[in-house]
Amino acid sequence: MNKTHNLQRLLDCGVVAIIRAPDDRQLVDVAEALLAGGIDCLEVTFTVPRAHRVLEQVRTRLEDRVLLGAGTVLDAETARLALLCGAEFLVTPVVSKPVIRLCRRYGKLVLPGALTPTEILAAWQAGADIVKVFPSELTGPGYLRALRGPLPQIRLMPTGGVNLETAAAFLEAGACALGVGSSLVEPKAVAAGDLQRIEMLARQYVELVRSVRQRLGSQAGG
Repeated sequence: MNKTHNLQRLLDCGVVAIIRAPDDRQLVDVAEALLAGGIDCLEVTFTVPRAHRVLEQVRTRLEDRVLLGAGTVLDAETARLALLCGAEFLVTPVVSKPVIRLCRRYGKLVLPGALTPTEILAAWQAGADIVKVFPSELTGPGYLRALRGPLPQIRLMPTGGVNLETAAAFLEAGACALGVGSSLVEPKAVAAGDLQRIEMLARQYVELVRSVRQRLGSQAGG
């Protein structure tokens, strides 16, 4: 899959499901439940023990049915490992230029994390495909809308504080996609192996994104 295709796939999905857990048990099953619910863009964070093994296992089981990414990538060494294990996009919590350069070298998507306008512009100018606005629970949809005024050319994905109550407001504020963690991949559901719960939540997010985008499209056209 080429980078342009992958970027469009992520934008079309509109949700990056962030898989974060204290151990690696059942996470491949969690990934499969998210896919069953309609979310095919998955991020396995490197805070998960043996995250590289989870990436390999998800890639082996689900193949190209998912756009697989790695998160909490802090350095080029971790970035290279993630790509070798099957990641097609990398997400960072900060503007790491070595990680951005490595992704550009290998034709992979990169979503660096930034918060201030200066950081966001620096990430974009360094080669970000999407800038993860993080932590968005501190700023909310109003901040994202304010950023879109002077920086309309930058694709912004809020992460942190995105849930079923706030997701619509973030999309209305101009988010190109949503990074969703514990309100989708619920820690209790993961610990209990409640895959039906995770699949149900995935379906709710997919429907929410679809309905909001449809409404915004109708308003723009009419």
